Amino acid sequence: MKPRLLSPHVKYTAASPGLVTSSDCHLIVFAKAPVPGKVKTRLVPSLGALAAARLYERMILHSLSTAVNSRVGLVHLWCTPSTEHPFLNRCAKEFQVALHLQENGDIGSRMAHAFQEALKVVTFALLLGTDCPSLTQDDLTEAVAALRRGSNVVFVPTEDGGYCLLGLSQYAPDLFNDISWGTEVVLEQTRARLRELGWSWHELPVRWDVDRPEDVERLRSEGYLNLNEQSRKTTDREIGR
Repeated sequence: MKPRLLSPHVKYTAASPGLVTSSDCHLIVFAKAPVPGKVKTRLVPSLGALAAARLYERMILHSLSTAVNSRVGLVHLWCTPSTEHPFLNRCAKEFQVALHLQENGDIGSRMAHAFQEALKVVTFALLLGTDCPSLTQDDLTEAVAALRRGSNVVFVPTEDGGYCLLGLSQYAPDLFNDISWGTEVVLEQTRARLRELGWSWHELPVRWDVDRPEDVERLRSEGYLNLNEQSRKTTDREIGR
């Protein structure tokens, strides 16, 4: 059975930081403040701005739960455009994770900065977004294992040509500079950079992320989410209340 997306309106729990089994890895979760009209904008025409933001909150919770309960390392929540949003502060408190502000710039610059900071203090770092509920705790466990076996890089590819998880044992700016972010060639461009660097990498099974109205339907059909059918036609309706 697929894990359901957590509700943003109820109390949730996470594994204690004391149960983390490794201190040599950081899990970096990238998230935006769930401001209606600023997140999941491609879903707004079908769901409404508020419902799209509520769905995004549930995806943040799901990603944090997956990361924390994988117990492969300490989890750090990297936010944009600020760390002051009440929902993000609630996440930090209840999941017992540290909050960080993402660097300015494109997604490549922001990921590069987060990896640089993490790899100053740990041997391995995994970075995941909040758009891929099909990413599992087992994926995170296998990703760290691949790095420990000697891979320089590990990916979880997505169906749209990008990736939903990137893991590194060392940093190189070429992995993030001049990549066509948000396009179907991101992963192939990154593979090409790795070949140029002479680095080894490991790829896990392909996952899918949630960007389009048909992806929300897939959430429902694959058991991640039960949406009120009327919310597909109404505007600004909160999901799960």
